[in-house]
Amino acid sequence: MAKEKIVILGGGVSAMTAAVYLTDDANWQDKYDITVYQQGWRIGGKGASGRNPYLGQRIEEHGLHVWFGAYVNSFKTIQSVYEKLARPDSMPLATWQEAFKPHSYVVLQELIDNEWQTWPVDFPLIPGNPADGTLDLHFWEIARLLYFWIKKFVGELEHKANSLNKVRDIKTPENDEEQNLFAHFIDEVKEKVDDIKDEWQEFKDDAEDSLETFSKHIQVTLSELSYFFDKRASDKNLSNTKHPSAIQWIIRRFKRWLNEEFEDLLEDNADIRRLYICADLALAMMEGLIEDKVFERGFGAINNLDFRAWLEKHGANTQFSVDSAPVRGFYDLVFAYQDGDFAKPNVEAGVAALAMLRLSLCYHGGVMWKMQAGMGDTIFSPIYELLIKRGVKFEYFHQVTQLVPTQSNDGENCVDEIKLIKQVALKTGQYHPLVDVKGLPCWPSFPLYEQIDDEQAALIKQHNINLESFYSDWPNVYQQHFGEALPEVTLKQGVDFDKVIYGISVASLPHLCEKLLAKDQGLSLTSQKVKAVATQAFQLWLDKSLDETGWAYTPASGEQPILSGFSEPFDTWASMDQLINKEDWQGDVEPKNVAYFCSAFTQESFPPSTQSDFQAVCNARVKANSVFKLTQQMYPLWPDIAKQGEFEWQALMDTTNAVGEARFDSQYWRANVDPSERYVMSVVDSSQYRLATDGTQFTNLLITGDWIKTGVNAGCVEAATMAGMATSRAICGYPNHISGEFGFEPDEQ
Repeated sequence: MAKEKIVILGGGVSAMTAAVYLTDDANWQDKYDITVYQQGWRIGGKGASGRNPYLGQRIEEHGLHVWFGAYVNSFKTIQSVYEKLARPDSMPLATWQEAFKPHSYVVLQELIDNEWQTWPVDFPLIPGNPADGTLDLHFWEIARLLYFWIKKFVGELEHKANSLNKVRDIKTPENDEEQNLFAHFIDEVKEKVDDIKDEWQEFKDDAEDSLETFSKHIQVTLSELSYFFDKRASDKNLSNTKHPSAIQWIIRRFKRWLNEEFEDLLEDNADIRRLYICADLALAMMEGLIEDKVFERGFGAINNLDFRAWLEKHGANTQFSVDSAPVRGFYDLVFAYQDGDFAKPNVEAGVAALAMLRLSLCYHGGVMWKMQAGMGDTIFSPIYELLIKRGVKFEYFHQVTQLVPTQSNDGENCVDEIKLIKQVALKTGQYHPLVDVKGLPCWPSFPLYEQIDDEQAALIKQHNINLESFYSDWPNVYQQHFGEALPEVTLKQGVDFDKVIYGISVASLPHLCEKLLAKDQGLSLTSQKVKAVATQAFQLWLDKSLDETGWAYTPASGEQPILSGFSEPFDTWASMDQLINKEDWQGDVEPKNVAYFCSAFTQESFPPSTQSDFQAVCNARVKANSVFKLTQQMYPLWPDIAKQGEFEWQALMDTTNAVGEARFDSQYWRANVDPSERYVMSVVDSSQYRLATDGTQFTNLLITGDWIKTGVNAGCVEAATMAGMATSRAICGYPNHISGEFGFEPDEQ
């Protein structure tokens, strides 16, 4: 039987995940012939990183990359890769446990009375391996977990408030008025229980048993719910009962109590305000899930609202909670600002609610996990080595320009041709992309010019050509120098490929798939409705340690911060010192601290087509934004090296002996404006336009990426991994299970 030829376009997380699962069968080569076509010299997509050989083999990323402890599918996949690659013990990052370390310390910034206040959050370590977790939580499991968080926040609230002697003691009503009010409240509880007794007999009994202890504290009544939730978590057949309405009633009474007891303390006490915000958000989310019947309709049913609007609709405190640091931090996390405009926050309520619940309730180990080298080194080098070992072929320096459809004789649409530009001529015809950095296989930040035709390599360096850029002027430079166009390659269906996996991001569809969009209305709507936003990032290598910057919020564990919710531009900062020992600084020259910054990037003047100076213009804007950040906004975080209008430039490591602001020139910054580099958004009402991997009208086309329909529907590694798994399954039937893939469907799914 002839092998099925599969062409994979692009080398991001989804495309490489599909390749990994397609080749997991030891006999896969009897069935398939797989070739990856990649523009430029490295795989990785938005997760690509590189090593700069001219500056200590430092790690240069597209932005800040961390994994969450709830990335179940991602950890399953990468752990399998490390296990099957079986690196020798003597090699750096030989195992996934060496490549990833749990991280618990997250910091948020609050703007209170026009001053930034720091809100440190040290998440508990949860025993277990992230790969052994699950995203398949049904409604009552979510409600039960939310309940326990609410109970925790309220317990801490009361402890803080009681320590101030400012909270009314409601444990034992002492005067007649309080006793009458309390008796009236108990009567209301009884009346509500009677109203639902036919549907909720078990809870009625539990509630009546609780009334004697209720007078001691309102939280005791909520504590009795733990038994109820334990019972309900194993029962999925509740969608037609009135259990949710009773829970909703108790939530509303509890919210009223919360406001009455603590509202007068929120302005002046940060600890109480923050605990209140957490409890208030959890209550609003639980009420919203019940009121909007998410257990019946699925999380997708609330994607018609922005997350902030949904919280406000369900009673979240508009002054303190709706635009609080945790909410802003989530928007920053997913770059949820339409067109990069920070005045236009936009993310689907269902996507955001499900993501926040999973990230906070479903993690194992740390709430986050830090990679111990660049993402390219930690993720894509092992994947590449494994795929090469298995026999997958890679064709670098092949830029896709167009997919051409045709209609077969039986009336079915298919992709007939794939047109590409061959960017360079290789000396041996084959490119070997990795370099060794202190024993670790890594991707360089520049092409390995010694493998490229000498004349072309010299021309590329002379004109500072970026072969990865959509806006590169290389075709014109090549034409003018050689008197002919770059060579084109056309792949033909039935000859060069039978199936094509399109692993390039959604913003590239209008440029590369124009003819497909004209034939497929569903794919065209995906292209129009699923938005993407440009991002910006910069990295600093400092001669000052984190402590020497004046950072004052290091926990007892010694963990360094991952911080968000800060001022724009660059709302997110992380200290990434764990990477220093994986770089290769010579002699006494070595940084004491590495700082990563990132945020959305304003898309105010995107060109409709290729414009050779566009990337340079955007990079210049990012540099200006970076300098502004350091000189005007870093004092709240780094008071010892940043003052208003000033920055201690000598704090930046520089090997050229530059003075003043010129020392910034040796740092790293970038504008991620290429269509394939822009971050995939989840703007209101867009999820309904996402297609499944095999959801186009083209029978031999599989689309994959964090922009297709998954159980996450947001731009992240987990969504990309799930998409790649689904793509593999559509072709070979494996893997048969993807955790959380029905996240937006009703519980009965």
